Amino acid sequence: MTEKTPPVGIIGTGLMGTACARRLLGAGRAVLGFDVDAAKLQEFTKLGCKAAASVAEIARACRKVVLCVFNTAQVEDTIEGPGGLLATLPPDAPPIIAICTSTCDPDRIAALAERIPASRLRFVEAPVSGTSDQTARGDALGLVAGDPAAAEEARDVLDALCPRWRHLGPAGNGERAKLAINLILGVTRAAVAEGLVFAERLGLDAAAFLAVARESAAYSQVMDVKGMKMVKGDWEPHGKITQTLKDFLLMHEQATSHGQKLPLARAYVDLVQGCVAAGEGEWDNAAIIQEIRRRTA
Repeated sequence: MTEKTPPVGIIGTGLMGTACARRLLGAGRAVLGFDVDAAKLQEFTKLGCKAAASVAEIARACRKVVLCVFNTAQVEDTIEGPGGLLATLPPDAPPIIAICTSTCDPDRIAALAERIPASRLRFVEAPVSGTSDQTARGDALGLVAGDPAAAEEARDVLDALCPRWRHLGPAGNGERAKLAINLILGVTRAAVAEGLVFAERLGLDAAAFLAVARESAAYSQVMDVKGMKMVKGDWEPHGKITQTLKDFLLMHEQATSHGQKLPLARAYVDLVQGCVAAGEGEWDNAAIIQEIRRRTA
């Protein structure tokens, strides 16, 4: 990249924003970040990124912006709000590309993509399948959807964030796939946790049992990613309890609108809400094992 290449903007400098920054820096790109949380932004600059004072500064300085905010409302506000990208992009500037990695309501994302003026902003839906740690290592999968031409123009950033990514069709499909994948992951995570607790109650050593389970017919990548965190009680977040609860409540909204019940997802929500009630909301979602341990006969 030349010195004149604009920095890539990142809005939302939490776990996923930080992981995305690591990927971009590793690809030789300069990064300019913004977050409403000054403490998160200060930590972000320690990576070698620069801090922006506002979304407006991102809009003026960057041609490609990665959105790593918490939910759908924050995505909508970041793009369409009074201080958002559309409102603050200079009138004579070429269209900016916004790459949205957040897990959102697919119907609202599809509607947002439809109403954004392409002459001002080109929207690429790109939620990530994988934890922030997997993303930082380049092991996550990008679930890209929306305008194929915009995705192709953003290929340099998409390739840096996720060396593996798939285009899934119209806007909204990336989020639909992400929710369905996260449902499988969450329920599997709970099953791994329950299996570990059951093995412990039967008198087995948890770490030794996990090693055997990873060689068994029950194997899942979840055992690799979360198994030892559960065994060791390592709750440093790569994906927070509050985030997984947000995603599962969104799954239930979507399922209800399509006339489908999700009994396993409902059981998962009950467990995660127990973690939140116990003050574990900011812990890694591997901490679901704590709630299962509390449910004694």
